[in-house]
Amino acid sequence: MKHPSSKCLFCVLLLMIMTAMMAAGCAVPKDRALYRISSFRYPSFGDDMRYDGLAHCIRQSIDYLQRVPSDRQYRFGSDSYSAAHMTQSLELFLAFIQNRPSEEELRNFIKDNFLVYRSIGKGWKKEVLFTGYYEPSLKGSIKKHDNYEIPVLARPDDLIKVDLSPFSDKYKGETITGRLSGKTLVPYYDRKEIEQDNALAETAPVLAWVEETIDLFFLQIQGSGRIFLDNGTVINVHYDTHNGRPYRAIGRLLIDEGKIPESEMSMQKIRSFLDEHPEEAQDILNYNPSYVFFKIEEDGPLGALEVKLTPGRSIAIDRKIFPLPALAFIETEKPLIDGAGDIIRWEKFSRFVLSQDTGGAIRGPARSDLFWGNGMYAEVAAGHMQHRGNLYLLVLKPEKGSQD
Repeated sequence: MKHPSSKCLFCVLLLMIMTAMMAAGCAVPKDRALYRISSFRYPSFGDDMRYDGLAHCIRQSIDYLQRVPSDRQYRFGSDSYSAAHMTQSLELFLAFIQNRPSEEELRNFIKDNFLVYRSIGKGWKKEVLFTGYYEPSLKGSIKKHDNYEIPVLARPDDLIKVDLSPFSDKYKGETITGRLSGKTLVPYYDRKEIEQDNALAETAPVLAWVEETIDLFFLQIQGSGRIFLDNGTVINVHYDTHNGRPYRAIGRLLIDEGKIPESEMSMQKIRSFLDEHPEEAQDILNYNPSYVFFKIEEDGPLGALEVKLTPGRSIAIDRKIFPLPALAFIETEKPLIDGAGDIIRWEKFSRFVLSQDTGGAIRGPARSDLFWGNGMYAEVAAGHMQHRGNLYLLVLKPEKGSQD
């Protein structure tokens, strides 16, 4: 690759400045996203799953923390803790729950040993909007034929990610994505250019071919899934990168245009509308210019930490303002469904979870995404969950840990 010209460097600098300005305009400082609460304001710490899956989920986070430098710092509001201290927090909690303590025993244990932080959320109630995601299953083929004509693409050869951190401390954590046009870095192709103009025909490897553009779109929204191939094998596809374009929710578009009432909005409702209005489908999908590229993994689904997600226990949060990973506790609502998959009612629940993932739409202190797993219930819960609640994060008291 040739060295960029001064004109190219000017374009990069301009993009850097624009990115930083946009980030500064909407970001919440790390020291404000969480605040420590007094012990008499601690939640009940009741767990509706009765600890099922929690130990496995905690071990996934411990495995990740043991792979990073022990002195790496994680911010809990205005406080900071090392990776070593985070590991101690999880190990102590894991040891205590092995015998499935009562709610009162657990609450006393947490009160004695842990600090609890609450998300500032949104509004005077400090509520967080909880949505859900799941692992979809698609039919596909390694070869393009018959009904399998939609490509699931891997990272393109010409996609360039620029880490802005080396240029200035004020750009720390910021990146831009683009491609070279001559000697100039330009924004990467958007969804329309990729799907309708076939812009990546020569640069992006095809992992598999699936039946419907809509199926691929929802696979990209979920971030990972399984493709059952017509040769009898199954592959796990996992998020690798994206084109750097902003995520735009097509659900909001359909509400604003009066095509789906806000009270009826769900993933299932969006799919039904697109199936019933094929002449509008592509333009609606193109409203979201963001495009995800995948890689094949032996197992899955994997979160942003490259550890396997645990159904009902893994959440996605904004890693720019919240620590990833951390022990967390949520209070919100879940659906009760019948045998046909119809929702009978929503009921309140609370449980312990681990922050192990991120998401394109998960931005700020008032958003979190709960991973439901796979199957009918997971699809229904993920497709309809848009409920407010509370998000708490827990960490071992400094005096309870050993010297880092």
